[in-house]
Amino acid sequence: MQQLRSTLTCPECGHRATETMPVDACQFFYDCGGCGIRLKPRPGDCCVFCSYGNVPCPPIQENGKATCCC
Repeated sequence: MQQLRSTLTCPECGHRATETMPVDACQFFYDCGGCGIRLKPRPGDCCVFCSYGNVPCPPIQENGKATCCC
């Protein structure tokens, strides 16, 4: 069963926020609620959830691969 919520942690200020992930797309940008920085995926990751979340995005969970729908 896929998990649809992931807690993102900002690498700049450490702010944490639990967000619902889209099930059919990757989320490329996320604005930190703590410091306002715009997060983008790290090189090799498909989305901000795979880079900064405690749970990878649903396409990665489903496919079990290092790449997803993007």
